[in-house]
Amino acid sequence: VQLQASGGGLVLAGGSLTPSCAVSGSIFSIDVMGWYRQAPGKQRELVAEFTSDGSTNYADSVKGRFTILRNMAKNTLWLQMNSLKPDDTAVYYCHARDRGFRNYWGRGTQVTVSS
Repeated sequence: VQLQASGGGLVLAGGSLTPSCAVSGSIFSIDVMGWYRQAPGKQRELVAEFTSDGSTNYADSVKGRFTILRNMAKNTLWLQMNSLKPDDTAVYYCHARDRGFRNYWGRGTQVTVSS
């Protein structure tokens, strides 16, 4: 499984961004897919994901502001981010886990929110 995130950028506080992630390879084997982020000096944290039963899970800090989306083919994943805050500044990574519990990571995309 290969993942490639894009669509980050610089935005003012209160603005919006929607990075995307292109997924290729053994998509049929993917069980969980989502987005993580890592801010400078902090650990990587879950932002949002589709769980194995297709439901969604969000970090408390982004609930009501971010929406995770994917297409029917599951080869594209988006993270619709609204009402961005400076605390959302981080490198955002797309993630997938297959049924064998192998984890896959794409290169991140930088999101910078200025106040």
